[in-house]
Amino acid sequence: MEQENKLDSPSTDEVTITYETLFEILRREKDRSELQKLDSSFFANVLRYLKDKQVIISKQDTELLSEEEKRKTADQLGNVKRIIKDIYDRREKKIVSIAIDKCKNKNSIIDKSVFLNEESVLFDNVVSILDSSRSNILNNLINLKDPVSSGSFNPVVGDKKEAALPKEEDTKPKETKLVRFLNAVPKFVGKELEEYGPFDEEDIASLPVDIANVLINKERVEEISEN
Repeated sequence: MEQENKLDSPSTDEVTITYETLFEILRREKDRSELQKLDSSFFANVLRYLKDKQVIISKQDTELLSEEEKRKTADQLGNVKRIIKDIYDRREKKIVSIAIDKCKNKNSIIDKSVFLNEESVLFDNVVSILDSSRSNILNNLINLKDPVSSGSFNPVVGDKKEAALPKEEDTKPKETKLVRFLNAVPKFVGKELEEYGPFDEEDIASLPVDIANVLINKERVEEISEN
């Protein structure tokens, strides 16, 4: 095993990147279903670590090191890259899963503090794509309209193709009402198949006007003045 700086726990705010810390991060991502919080400079630190190791390998050509030592260093760098790829793959899968849940349940609260900056951009882009797909395909089918093929819209930021402009009605913010629940209400689905709830008595939520009015008429909620 390589001799490096003192191993810090991956749960601390600042982590020295070593083979051991990367392996521990991978173990935690494997063992736990939720996304693990990493230091905000994790990717930058990993890149610096990889570059440092590559420099060592490059210098070995001019140093009196045995072929066995060169091979071991190169093998170790290859193992580290595989660990990093596994960490990324597992975190990517969790982020996509969170994005899917967010699209299905608009009221779900996402703790984005566990995302690295680059992962937050990934999450937003995935949510944008899924929302567009749901609107253009699923909701059109439900409303007896022809589904729009995925090639007709492109919400991804930075694509060379011009993204399809949203329809005028889509740019208008949906009107909502702030309400307080008078009774517990189980999870329910809106007209566009978005999920709401469940809500407990005394919960406060901002709901689309049409849904809020239905609940008000059923005396399940009361409107709260936002003035």
